[in-house]
Amino acid sequence: MSRSASVVIVSPALADANNGNWRTARRWQELLSGHCRVRITKEWPDADAADDTAMLALHARRSAAPIAAWAQARPGRGLAVVLTGTDLYQDIQADAAAQRSLELAQRLVVLQERGVEALPARHRAKARVVYQSAPALPPLARPDDLLRAVMVGHLRQAKTPQTLFEAARLLRERPDIRITHIGDASVEAALGEQAQATADACPAYRWLGGVPHDQTVRHIREAHVLVHTSALEGGAHVILEAVRCGTPVLASRVPGNVGMLGPDYAGYFPHGDAAALARLLLACRQGQQAENPRDRLLEHLGAQCALRAPLFDAGAERQALLNLLQELETAP
Repeated sequence: MSRSASVVIVSPALADANNGNWRTARRWQELLSGHCRVRITKEWPDADAADDTAMLALHARRSAAPIAAWAQARPGRGLAVVLTGTDLYQDIQADAAAQRSLELAQRLVVLQERGVEALPARHRAKARVVYQSAPALPPLARPDDLLRAVMVGHLRQAKTPQTLFEAARLLRERPDIRITHIGDASVEAALGEQAQATADACPAYRWLGGVPHDQTVRHIREAHVLVHTSALEGGAHVILEAVRCGTPVLASRVPGNVGMLGPDYAGYFPHGDAAALARLLLACRQGQQAENPRDRLLEHLGAQCALRAPLFDAGAERQALLNLLQELETAP
């Protein structure tokens, strides 16, 4: 792509929110900074709009107004819409603004390989997969006499934390299976009350609330396994962070998770099935003590995750973005 290109990333949240949209926008700005000019904004057009040659708009529904404004100002060129989990598995089925964003874009970006399947058939040719990335970090010391599990994610219905609460209660007689839960309940306080009740009833479960990112990563590196219970996902960043830290994942079998970990991954449980999650945690713990290699589930999951880890490398993400921008320069 041309170094004279000026890319605007539209994010519905900026630095003050410090959420997933902002972190994606900021990381993409850093990855592309040596190749073109990149800025981040919430509204478009703005005072610097005249120089923009391409737009990467995060979220089809929430960024619908800037997307429509770009399409009016620069019809048929330079527009890519990046689709979140709520876009793919909720909004584009019913929301007219999100559907209009699909129509206007020259390219649609999904963050995991199964995302393309969620699009209307007529739009799939416009779709490109851009896996997000995280640094490769070595795991930290993990004890052999217990299993450490961690779940990371703010307490919201879409994340289905109730599955973890129920699994913790099913395992309450197993002090050798320790569960740490990270995520605040500022959006849905009732879920925080459920988390605290679970902690009161289950000594091996602890809820830490919101934790700074560096501490969260440390918890992931110290855990034997990450648990991810979501109902829908566009491409969960915490999954790839775990994979890049050498921490296997137990995940709900929903398209967004399968698109990250692959269809043959052995660590899935049916969404909302706490008993199945508890069985997997037990199998991981029992596998730590198994003599037969075929019974060592954690090792098997770790090997499968290691095969996926290169997908989540920063160099791969940068190249995918550069390829996308090159297509936007030349797309009819």
